[in-house]
Amino acid sequence: MSGKERLPVTGAQGGLLRLVATGQAESRAELARLSGLAASSVSLRVEELLEARLLVEEGSGTSRGGRRPRRLRLAPSAGLLAVADLGAHHVRLGLLDLSGRPLAVEERACDITAGPETVLDWMADAFDDLLRTHAPPGVPLRGVGTGIPGPVDPASGRVVGPSRMPGWNNYPVADQLGARYDLPVLVENDANLMAVGEARSWPGSDNLMVLKAGTGIGCGVIVNGRLHRGRGAAGDISHVRVRTDSSIMCACGHPDCLEAYASGAALMAALAEVGVAVDRPADIVGLVNDAVPEATSQVRNAGRLIGEVLTVLVNFFNPDVIAVGGSLSAAEPLIAAIRAAVYERCLPLATRDLEIAAARAGQDSALLGAGALLLDAVL
Repeated sequence: MSGKERLPVTGAQGGLLRLVATGQAESRAELARLSGLAASSVSLRVEELLEARLLVEEGSGTSRGGRRPRRLRLAPSAGLLAVADLGAHHVRLGLLDLSGRPLAVEERACDITAGPETVLDWMADAFDDLLRTHAPPGVPLRGVGTGIPGPVDPASGRVVGPSRMPGWNNYPVADQLGARYDLPVLVENDANLMAVGEARSWPGSDNLMVLKAGTGIGCGVIVNGRLHRGRGAAGDISHVRVRTDSSIMCACGHPDCLEAYASGAALMAALAEVGVAVDRPADIVGLVNDAVPEATSQVRNAGRLIGEVLTVLVNFFNPDVIAVGGSLSAAEPLIAAIRAAVYERCLPLATRDLEIAAARAGQDSALLGAGALLLDAVL
């Protein structure tokens, strides 16, 4: 298994390393321009990072006039990040380099109702297995992160009041993983991680709402290019009350929450009542593609309810993009119904340049988001 080490950077070194890792800078001149440090200070710190084998200098970069500069990039041996996107019935696991590039990604079955101790021990064993199998020799692990399908207190790394996660309330996830690895640990809501990973796929759009429509419903909010957490519940639309002709009690104890009608779990339950059995939310998409009327009707109604909730938020926040991800996002009637509700009810100025579309970053968006946020913690 790869070794575990904290990254040996101090002061401004971390900021310079982050600029190279995120692709914003590839030369000393660009580092000086973006960091605001004097060229001599940048050169000294770059030499220290080269000596520490965290950066390498090679080839020729882009010239801004005069001789082409040597190009800086992260050293392949700089380190690895182990990240996970934990769902209700599965977990997606990845090893990333410090630039966020996936080296290995696996998906495994996992039952979140087994409780935090069992699931987190299993997850750590899976990380160790990935490291043994895929980590390049001698490249150390620098940090560990996981997404959680429930609210997370950003200050403590504890899960707070989750739905369908017995035993997880107030559990110190960050402390348990930190005790196992003694490294920087990131614990974040899964929709927030998806939002961070998805934001990279919308260049020029600094304000996004990224909806995760899977077993549950979540939403991550990007404001001026940065994740907005609030005190941990920012973007949590799952328990907004919706208007319906019936009344269903949500797992939170209140009636008529959005999640009780429009989540994958709610759609599965509604389909089961009419004799259409599915094992997971992704199966609903297959039914919709096969034009099963009960599934199409349920998905379209879910999209309408989601859109009505988003209408208030679009008028208030006025985002550039609403990106819809999660296992239900491949059902076109869902996104079409969301669009119809938002465009019908929102102010024209709020929707004039608004794009509502399926997420672009793919199924690894939460892993990519975890890598980006974990790098900040590591540095």
